[in-house]
Amino acid sequence: MSLQTSLILLNFHNSMKGQIRNEELLLKIALKFKELRSLKGVTQEEVYNDTGVHISRIETGKINITVSTLEHLCIYFNLELWEFFSVIKY
Repeated sequence: MSLQTSLILLNFHNSMKGQIRNEELLLKIALKFKELRSLKGVTQEEVYNDTGVHISRIETGKINITVSTLEHLCIYFNLELWEFFSVIKY
């Protein structure tokens, strides 16, 4: 079974539980936020103090980030949603 087929089956299985979770995409999002935070020169604590978002949980890929939280963080990092996803290769 290919990796792509495995991911599709995993996503289908998770959707049967009420939530779709794409581990590969969450990891790419996590790495992008780590990069953005590093470029801005802020700590995870500073991001939390400024936004109220626990970015450490996002950066580990342990949570399935909501679109609202993603938008909130994009505003913080001065990005549009489309810009954020334009650099994530999937």
